[in-house]
Amino acid sequence: MDRSRLATIIVLGSTQTLAWASSYYLPAILADDIARDTGVSTTWLFASFSVSLVISALLGPRAGRLIDRGSGNGVLAVSNLLFAGGLVLLSVAQSLLTLQLAWVVLGVGMGIGLYDAAFAVLGRIYGTGARGSITGITLLAGFASTIGWPLTAWGAATIGWRDTCLAWAALHLCVALPLNYWSLPRPTMLTAAEKRVADKAVSIDRSMVLLAFAFAAAWVVTAGMAAHFPRILEAAGASSTQAIAAGALIGPAQVAARLLEAGPLARFHPLVSARLATLTHPVGVVVLMAAGGGVAASAFALLHGSGNGILTIARGTVPLALFGPESYGYRLGLIGMPSRFLSALAPFVFAVLLDHVGAHLLIVTAALSLTACLALCALRIPREAAVHHAD
Repeated sequence: MDRSRLATIIVLGSTQTLAWASSYYLPAILADDIARDTGVSTTWLFASFSVSLVISALLGPRAGRLIDRGSGNGVLAVSNLLFAGGLVLLSVAQSLLTLQLAWVVLGVGMGIGLYDAAFAVLGRIYGTGARGSITGITLLAGFASTIGWPLTAWGAATIGWRDTCLAWAALHLCVALPLNYWSLPRPTMLTAAEKRVADKAVSIDRSMVLLAFAFAAAWVVTAGMAAHFPRILEAAGASSTQAIAAGALIGPAQVAARLLEAGPLARFHPLVSARLATLTHPVGVVVLMAAGGGVAASAFALLHGSGNGILTIARGTVPLALFGPESYGYRLGLIGMPSRFLSALAPFVFAVLLDHVGAHLLIVTAALSLTACLALCALRIPREAAVHHAD
């Protein structure tokens, strides 16, 4: 790998880590403190957060189109301004209205500044050769919760949650914005004819629908499990200590799986990796339901986490491999829209199901993962692509 590409991966991986840590992963740590100081219930806080995820889903295709038409540097830099603005609003919030406004701004930032936008930037720079770079930035940003949660908790305990939000905002303005705007390569400007191609409508064909369905089904499982993982394991027979210990294995499992994707699996078409990734969760469910307890809980966490790790990459690599770099950012936005919508609802739906059916919720999650696998299996790998990846 040349130094320029490695530098791009480090820059985008670092700014994505900051973006995820200071937005998507923020409520898990600060919700109770914010609720206590503002008098707003955590239910309303998470409802506002869910609305921000819906906003981000709506903006995905538009952000992708902007990146397809020109340089993604500006789009990502604007996202840093929005993240900073939303965090400043959050830091001064005294009422539900201000909190909601803050999450609207953060939702716009997430819509144009998280993984799909970063993948689109890489597709614009490197074309069909972006697979390794996509894997690289997810390897780095996979530590967003590992880094972000302890830093946010430490900040809340030492300087308070309001100043912690301001510190995250300062990092966006002083670190991420300059890196995204000035340190990323700028692709050659499109000609008038190329802009017309980039702006043309994308047909919602069978392959697009199957991909959107597969990623939506998989991401419902990911979002729901992320919100309720310890409770689900306890319902399946694990102790509280065992459930927490197992949950700690998810992050390392994701990183290990991404290293596998960057190594042995790189010689196969990314659709193969995606199909395998949708099977790890159902296999883990069988292990957990059959054995229960600590060892089975840990095995389930490792299998679930490894699948998540590769599926995050597949969201970027599979559309690129199947459709090519033309209108890639816009396609990502369209394909990812259903999964973003459903991810916003998943924690609530899982909470209701867990209260009513307990560990049998895992039958639902396994079924969703298997339907995602079936949808991916219904997609054909182009012959020339299969030959290329086998060489």
